[in-house]
Amino acid sequence: MRVLRHLAARHRTRATNHTLGLMLAFNAGAMNAGGFMAVHMYTSHMTGFLATLADSLVIGEFALVLAAIGALWAFMSGAGTTAILVNWARQQHLGGAYALPLLLEAVLMLLFGLLGAALQQWPTPFAVPLTVLLLAFMMGLQNAVVTKMSSAQIRTTHMTGVVTDLGIELGKMLYWNRAGTPRAARVRANRQRVRLFASLLLLFTGGGVVGAAGFQTFGFVWVVPQAALLLALSLPPLLADAQRLAAWWRARRGDGA
Repeated sequence: MRVLRHLAARHRTRATNHTLGLMLAFNAGAMNAGGFMAVHMYTSHMTGFLATLADSLVIGEFALVLAAIGALWAFMSGAGTTAILVNWARQQHLGGAYALPLLLEAVLMLLFGLLGAALQQWPTPFAVPLTVLLLAFMMGLQNAVVTKMSSAQIRTTHMTGVVTDLGIELGKMLYWNRAGTPRAARVRANRQRVRLFASLLLLFTGGGVVGAAGFQTFGFVWVVPQAALLLALSLPPLLADAQRLAAWWRARRGDGA
């Protein structure tokens, strides 16, 4: 329980950032791949939606234009919601600043898992079912959590930046430093970053396999165990905050009496 409390707590270390980032990369891979099997769209890929928006404007496919706008709006709304929740928690000096958006994501995942089939039939003004907007919102929510907690050093919902950074470090590893090159001028790879980026890729891919197999076997309900994991991550720091706030309130009432 103590470990879980620190993983989503306000005060960060490199170890907690990496551990939480890896767990959320697995979650994102599972939601992305399983979500694709449910809605036939990769709802974390905003680059793809922007390309779809541009292409569809040119060829006159305005339903796809609306779909792309809806996904972009939902993703940005999720990221904005994380910013609001984290900054509010910081101003209140709460320890579970990053736990709040994770709790919201867990609740939305439960909604997706238990009511996904019904939500799939729920139309929206964006020419896509509500499930697409829900998945995009959750991906924006999670991506902003990891971005804020790691100062933009870790991403979990899309791997383009991770693959790029891994390629840079591998290039440094292969670089031949000439004999006699001063130590300060030598090109050296950051092996810790190599391990981190490789682990993010592996866990995202593994999550994708689990998500796709889970949806194919169980349908929408495959999300419920993942939602339970996020609940386990988010609830301990929030419960600690609730106990601290309750003690503060009792003390304040005592002073007033």
